[in-house]
Amino acid sequence: MTLLSVSRLSKHFGGLAAVHQVSFEIKEGEIVGLIGPNGAGKTTVFNLLSGLFDPDEGHIYLRSREITGLKPYQKSRLGIGRTFQIVRPFDGMTVLENVMAPILVRQKDPGEARRLAMEVLEEVGLDSAASSFPRNLTYAGRKRLEVARALATSPAILLLDEVLAGLNAVEVSEAMPLLRKIRDSGVTLFMVEHIMAALMSVSDRVLVLDQGELIAQGTPAEVTANPCVIKAYLGEEETPRA
Repeated sequence: MTLLSVSRLSKHFGGLAAVHQVSFEIKEGEIVGLIGPNGAGKTTVFNLLSGLFDPDEGHIYLRSREITGLKPYQKSRLGIGRTFQIVRPFDGMTVLENVMAPILVRQKDPGEARRLAMEVLEEVGLDSAASSFPRNLTYAGRKRLEVARALATSPAILLLDEVLAGLNAVEVSEAMPLLRKIRDSGVTLFMVEHIMAALMSVSDRVLVLDQGELIAQGTPAEVTANPCVIKAYLGEEETPRA
């Protein structure tokens, strides 16, 4: 069943078309990757989906309900969760309190909010750090906290913006089972990521943006063999001069 549907989405900044006529669908239970060269429009797509930007044209549907133009908090309540490239936890609050904060928006009983927050922390492997402060976590731990705070909003689909960036090879490999675990718990994942090997290994399908336009989509194998994708990443090969 289609969970998220995007039709002819466009966003301009001045004369620059950051996103131009982009259309795609994501089905429930998928892990979908979004890739493209720097400046391709990937984060702009996430900002449009999550409500940070309003599109100049186009439509966004969540479970067939149009959500184009809704505010971020409205989209969050309907089931769109989001992480950000730059991790910014509440440093004056414990790890547990960071995760409780979004839960308390809908759950007014502090005891129940605490219980639900601990469940989320256990899911991401941070339950033993519940009483610590974010500054005492490793960088990988702070990345997991960012995911936990997004999961605390009970999303139907989670937009992961470079959640693996800055991690070493061991930390990336440890994150792969977590992503699959989140998907298996019923949360659909849509990922922007520059670590290609990791993204290709975990994604069911991959979308490719270049200069704001969707130039390819398909399985990881189909996308990596697509001449348009190879050209976007490597450029056209110059013809040798005689």
